[in-house]
Amino acid sequence: MSNQRPPASSGEDDRLACFPYGVGHSAEGVCLLVQMGPHRILLDCGLNDISPLQAAGSPPADVVLCSHAHSDHAQGLLALHNAFPQLPIYASEVTTQLLPLNWLDVRPEDVPRFCQALPWQTPIEFREGLSAQLFPAGHLPGAAAILLTYTAPHRTYRLFYTGDFFLSNARLVEGLSVEALRGTQPDVLIVEGSYGTARYPHRRQQENQLVERIDQALAAKRSVLLPVPTLGLGQELLMLLRSHHQFTGRNLDIWVDGTVANACDAYLELLPHLPTSVQNFARHQPLFWDERVRPRVRRLDEQQQQNLGQTPCIVLTDETVNLKTYCGSDPSLWAILRPERLRYPSTVNDTGITGVETYLLTEHNDCMGTNQLIHNLRPQHVIFIHGSPTYLADLAGLEELQNRYHLHTPGRGTLVELPIGETFIQPAPPERNYEGELTEFGTVVTITLPEAIAADPRWQDFADTGLVEARWQGEELVLRGLSQRELLSQSSNAKMPANVDCCANCRHQRGQRCWNPASPLYAFKVTPEGYCPVFEPIEFPTG
Repeated sequence: MSNQRPPASSGEDDRLACFPYGVGHSAEGVCLLVQMGPHRILLDCGLNDISPLQAAGSPPADVVLCSHAHSDHAQGLLALHNAFPQLPIYASEVTTQLLPLNWLDVRPEDVPRFCQALPWQTPIEFREGLSAQLFPAGHLPGAAAILLTYTAPHRTYRLFYTGDFFLSNARLVEGLSVEALRGTQPDVLIVEGSYGTARYPHRRQQENQLVERIDQALAAKRSVLLPVPTLGLGQELLMLLRSHHQFTGRNLDIWVDGTVANACDAYLELLPHLPTSVQNFARHQPLFWDERVRPRVRRLDEQQQQNLGQTPCIVLTDETVNLKTYCGSDPSLWAILRPERLRYPSTVNDTGITGVETYLLTEHNDCMGTNQLIHNLRPQHVIFIHGSPTYLADLAGLEELQNRYHLHTPGRGTLVELPIGETFIQPAPPERNYEGELTEFGTVVTITLPEAIAADPRWQDFADTGLVEARWQGEELVLRGLSQRELLSQSSNAKMPANVDCCANCRHQRGQRCWNPASPLYAFKVTPEGYCPVFEPIEFPTG
């Protein structure tokens, strides 16, 4: 940690500053101490070790606000409460109900209801001149974006903290409404940049692609194993499988195991807070546990676990468990699909199992959504958090942001002063581009880049195997490194008999994707045993 210290409890009436105890780099949680005049506000406490907050021997803040119940934002709250029982902690009503899922290893009677609920979109004054207002942030039921307002003797200061937010609607939560934020006029915006400058298809398109992949596996008589986090994604997937037209009424068993099932129970208690469409669905059939309406959704018990895989089924379980527990001695009978971790390495325990595939189901905004929020709020300062340092640096290097805002990408322990003034001094943009040379040698094209590119932490993953895939994207050529997992998966294509009409034997399948424009699977990832009506066999040389 840096030698800089957090703001003291007293200060100038017009001082704005932010001291990050954690900014969500790697697997680090989010915990931000904000000073607004004489007031100290702790935004989230996703620390696994809260000792930095105890260093002074007194409460680290005057008030704590929790954006949502995911562990990287909330897991340290119980320890913080135990250390300082009088420190007030607030969140939305739904978040107060979901928080205990962070401490399932603690007896329920030992987890006090220490978090107080705040209403939506109603300014609440905590201390003289300091108030907070919560806005539904999407991403997860109960997730809140927080507007802090401090009225100083000479002017009013506003700071807006997004927490984790998503502008698009998901199955169980509606997206953040930019319209509801008009007129807030924050001076400072603290915004997550989980996906950096990447752009992704619309959420519904991602869902359809995942459903198609699951359907392919079931059609090939394989069961599907979905390791997921305890809270959020697993419940979204269950709702997707229950309501998508390709699964409605299908004679299929969906089993739920581990802490994911506990989170499903918690969601059932939140039904009045879920979107109207979900409440209407629940009037006709149970949201999760249902043995009557197909597909059937049930908890997995020890007896049923012994019979898994005898007929194709779907299993959702904790991402940290040993997957061999479910696959048994023959993993080839299973399609194992895990979510892409765009910020940190996966925690899925798939050691010794080959052929594990990934899927993308975004829970945060891509570059377009992040920029849309920034340009609508138009703050003086933008602090990027919650993402790998390289992704956040990419965002801070965008010219459209560089020209308009003071941009900050602080690390843990780095104090950020936030002076508010009338003039804007443009900061120097970070170095992001690399110039190289292109040479053609008959049938070979060589691209040479400077060695400085290898200093980027992403280079190790890009150059993992020394092989790359190139494709055109409009007028630009995009290079992508091929991972060992992808090469292993590609090598499994050879196991398919040559006389079988399937993606493994189709001349349009390259890099696990279909490149036939006439195919409904065009540009999608496909499996070796997949098939579509425009299959064309590979023409092997004869003689």
